[in-house]
Amino acid sequence: MQSAYIHEVRLPAHYNADQQYPVIFALHGMGSDEQDMLRLMEPLQSDFIIIAVRGPIVQGGGYAFFQIKSIGNPIRELYDASVEGLQQLIVELSSKYAIDPSRRYVAGFSQGAIMAMTLALVMGDAIKGIVGMSGYLPQFVKNEYTIQPNPALSAFISHGDQDHLFPLQLGEDNANFFRQYTDHVTYVPYHGGHHVTPELYQQFQHFLRTDANLVTEESKGLNL
Repeated sequence: MQSAYIHEVRLPAHYNADQQYPVIFALHGMGSDEQDMLRLMEPLQSDFIIIAVRGPIVQGGGYAFFQIKSIGNPIRELYDASVEGLQQLIVELSSKYAIDPSRRYVAGFSQGAIMAMTLALVMGDAIKGIVGMSGYLPQFVKNEYTIQPNPALSAFISHGDQDHLFPLQLGEDNANFFRQYTDHVTYVPYHGGHHVTPELYQQFQHFLRTDANLVTEESKGLNL
């Protein structure tokens, strides 16, 4: 069954189907779209396959992966459906492109971070690492989902100290939760709000390149 999720794929310039490449599945925040994540991940396109996914729900001028009853309280049915749908998409595209199964990453901001963290917890060895920026883990995920992360999972979790949507404590809670399952947690609290700062932009690029064992090159700046 083919996934109904709209997505855009960016392949490295010298893509060769006989090689294997690390991949980043990039997930946007509520009211945004896949183009925002393509722009955010563009500097990594030289070495990674970038797959930016659009949420299935129309939200304002953009899209969402789920809707909420209140801050921190997603509508469970919509949430579960997106977790299932994204898992299906990852499996489907992993067989379509020359993706290294040991270097699959999910990166997201806000709602996208929430999805990325959840996928890492439920997909086991299918996910090598995540970048979760400014998100949270719903309590029902912690209490009711079957949690089976990759023992070698690498998690980059960041949160702003002036985030007006989700307080900094949620970022600390995310990092502590993942530390129960892996020793490879990078937690980056930063001075700022619910957005990606230029410094954070460079830090997550460095994290992904390093974790994927790529030759380090200078991280490119964020054009604000």
